[in-house]
Amino acid sequence: MSNLQTIKQRFGIIGSSDLLDRALSTAARVAPTDLTVLITGESGVGKEVFSKIIHELSTRKHNKFIAVNCGAIPPGTINSELFGHIKGAFTGATSDRKGYFESVNDGTIFLDEIGDMPLDTQAFLLRVLESGEFLKVGSSQVQKTDVRVVAATNVNLLEKIKNGKFREDLYYRLNTVPIHIPSLKERPEDIPLLFRKFLVDFADKYRTESVQLDKQAYMLLQTYPFPGNIRELKNIAEQLSVLADERAATVETLLDLFPNLQNRNLPVASANGDSKESFAEREILYKLLFEMKADMSDLKRLVFELAKTNDLEMPVGGSGYLPSAPARSFQQKPNFPQGESYEEEVIQSDFEHESNGNRPIIINDSNTAQFKTYETVEENLSLEDMEKEMIKKALKKHKGRRKEAADDLGISERTLYRKIKQYELD
Repeated sequence: MSNLQTIKQRFGIIGSSDLLDRALSTAARVAPTDLTVLITGESGVGKEVFSKIIHELSTRKHNKFIAVNCGAIPPGTINSELFGHIKGAFTGATSDRKGYFESVNDGTIFLDEIGDMPLDTQAFLLRVLESGEFLKVGSSQVQKTDVRVVAATNVNLLEKIKNGKFREDLYYRLNTVPIHIPSLKERPEDIPLLFRKFLVDFADKYRTESVQLDKQAYMLLQTYPFPGNIRELKNIAEQLSVLADERAATVETLLDLFPNLQNRNLPVASANGDSKESFAEREILYKLLFEMKADMSDLKRLVFELAKTNDLEMPVGGSGYLPSAPARSFQQKPNFPQGESYEEEVIQSDFEHESNGNRPIIINDSNTAQFKTYETVEENLSLEDMEKEMIKKALKKHKGRRKEAADDLGISERTLYRKIKQYELD
């Protein structure tokens, strides 16, 4: 782990996710060898950074390193760029030219977007990987080179092989050691760390105070899928540093500047209305769910305390049980009001007890026949009903004062007015 931290500090890698650490660990292990590496990952995840890590940790670190984007070179000239040409090989070839494989001998070549390489160039590359031999364009003289190849792609090469656009033998030759770099949506826990670093960097660059985000704003960033990955996150940080009126940014600030952040990576149906309102409506539901969880915990605590207060004994067995907590049964009937009955309950509790072993909780009176059959009431899981109930509670709590109710719910008055009308709560 300390070795990984050293690598992160040296190369400016920010993040602590397991997927990122696994990729870094693989890169560090393969670096001292001459094995060919295939780096996969979405656009913008930092594939070139990993290729430089592999080169700098290898025995070739004092020799040349060059990054070549195969998709940016026209098909008619890529062979000349990679392998060179001789004078008169084609129109415009007025002199001999060294290609990358010759000029970077004993070094490392990073071939980015390898999936866009033409098929004829793939055949030449395969020969270099297998024997270290190549031919300049227009020449019949075989030349030798000793270059380590690190390739990268953001497409599925196996699909390209099926479509006849990539050589299968080249794929397996490149894929000697695969390294997958996770996207931001695969490591959302690293987004706050990266964003804070970018904000500080841009504050230094533009000589301004660094923008500070609140917790809800970071939650918004973490739920956005970031199709452009680190590049997109960095662009947002730079624009925010320049365009934000205040140095304290909230959810509303982000949504005003970047409405596309509303495209969140959450299993929640999108709501109608403007982006800020729909985000606030979802926050109401989250708040209600947390409140329901707290109510359930209070209920468990109350039942457990009642059992303890009435000095209930632990039975050996029973029909209802709690595997992880002690259990008791009634040896004396509680003082229920006349005419009321009590039912058998199965209660799950988070509390531990000083009893012997983990035995089931049973609330049972073997001396009475007053037990009645359960009536199971299904919980209402409608999001609209829960939202309506939350709004009613807030209005009742604040005696109809809508502004205070809206503040308590964490939404605007405009959103609250619209919801009151929608649910006919007037």
